[in-house]
Amino acid sequence: MTPKSKETEKTASSKWLIWRENIILIGIALLLAFLIRTFIAEPRYIPSDSMVPTLQTGDRLVIEKVSYRFEKPSFGDIIVFQPPEKLQKEGYDKDQAFIKRIIGTPGDAIAIKEGNVYRNGQILQENYIKEPPKQDYSGEKVPENQYFVMGDNRNDSNDSRYWKFLPEENIIGKAVFRFFPLSRIGGI
Repeated sequence: MTPKSKETEKTASSKWLIWRENIILIGIALLLAFLIRTFIAEPRYIPSDSMVPTLQTGDRLVIEKVSYRFEKPSFGDIIVFQPPEKLQKEGYDKDQAFIKRIIGTPGDAIAIKEGNVYRNGQILQENYIKEPPKQDYSGEKVPENQYFVMGDNRNDSNDSRYWKFLPEENIIGKAVFRFFPLSRIGGI
């Protein structure tokens, strides 16, 4: 074997090692991205006005998926969820995500009268809504492992007033951070 062919063989071997290393790194990056999106956090886009003024159409958020494995969702949390069965029967895709605020947790009694939302007989002080709700809701107690959710744009929101309660297993995660638009970046 000539010195030139040995050099060519080393170069080819060296190129293959670089390619192999790059393929492994890309594989690891894809696996990590999949695991993070599936179990830890994922980005979401706001497609409607149902959460105005808190969230605007076109906002992009980080949805955190870990905390609800250790604690129950709380009153006031803004959550992303899969539509409940009633909405799926009305034609919404199971994978279509909704975003709303938790107004009632298991055991809470929710009612709406004359533009006021009542939780366990107490009027909620809702400085985050666009305007008071125009229609009344006779109210009922939130069942175990279910939640009553509403959009902050009370008069333009398809929420628990229309399809009742959200099963806990439908919750994907909690909205925690807005990363776009840059002018409104920050926690939620």
